[in-house]
Amino acid sequence: MSRSMVGTKKATVFDKVKGFVCLVRPKQWIKNLFVFSALIFAKLVFEPAYLKTVFLAFLCFCMISSCVYILNDIIDADNDRLHPKKRTRPIASGLISKGEALVFLAVLLPVAIISGFLLHMYFGLILLVYFINNILYSIAVKHMVILDVMSIAVGFLLRVIGGGVVIEVYISQWILLCTLLLSLFLGFSKRRNELVVLENGADSHRKILKEYSLEFIDNMLSIVTASTVMAYSLYTFSSKNNYFMMLTIPFVLYGIFRYQYIIYMKKEGGSPEETVLSDIPLMLCIFLWVAISVIILYLG
Repeated sequence: MSRSMVGTKKATVFDKVKGFVCLVRPKQWIKNLFVFSALIFAKLVFEPAYLKTVFLAFLCFCMISSCVYILNDIIDADNDRLHPKKRTRPIASGLISKGEALVFLAVLLPVAIISGFLLHMYFGLILLVYFINNILYSIAVKHMVILDVMSIAVGFLLRVIGGGVVIEVYISQWILLCTLLLSLFLGFSKRRNELVVLENGADSHRKILKEYSLEFIDNMLSIVTASTVMAYSLYTFSSKNNYFMMLTIPFVLYGIFRYQYIIYMKKEGGSPEETVLSDIPLMLCIFLWVAISVIILYLG
């Protein structure tokens, strides 16, 4: 009997640990790779000091974004139980209590903010703005049509800006514009997937979804897709001493078209990070774009 109790206890502890790991959503940390954008385009990737600093900034964003995920899961626990996938999340499933999640949040948040300020004063402020933006999103903005997606896009912009601020390099307006448009594309794609997956119960899970329709989102996606391709193309045309960046346009086109194929034909796209990590052609396209861009920028 004692062995059985010990085995049960070990299983419970293991499940709890696994629950806390799932709570911080490590798969979604892929979004924080946007922090490296300024480093890459400033041609400082092979400078160890700069690379180390940006990597630490990446870790800070992983911590602060995890705090946001924990907060969202606490607030949205009841609605998540109505979602076919989100109901398995630690808090929604009951594996982690809201009290335990709050304690975890109270420890992780100060560590993230203090670490950010230790790296760079303005970077620490960006982390604060990022967290405040997400608090406003969770409390009010997520109920405002269009603004809810724009708020998500701001989070991606802050990642790019933070990556530039922490190493004190100039951030091209083209990078910011392309980031904004791409994040809007991902945001509207996420909303579309939610409408398709949840169907008639969409507004019961996320009230703002009653303000959206597939036709409306498809129109938004058409505008954002065309704008993204145009903005990126204009960037490559105007890139000083790096006009060979035009060679990367086909990879951007394929990546966007492949993502749309996943959205419309596979009925996926609700989680951008999972979509990227699960689709080999898309992963290969992104890898080739990064590799060719680095070669052009650093050897051109």
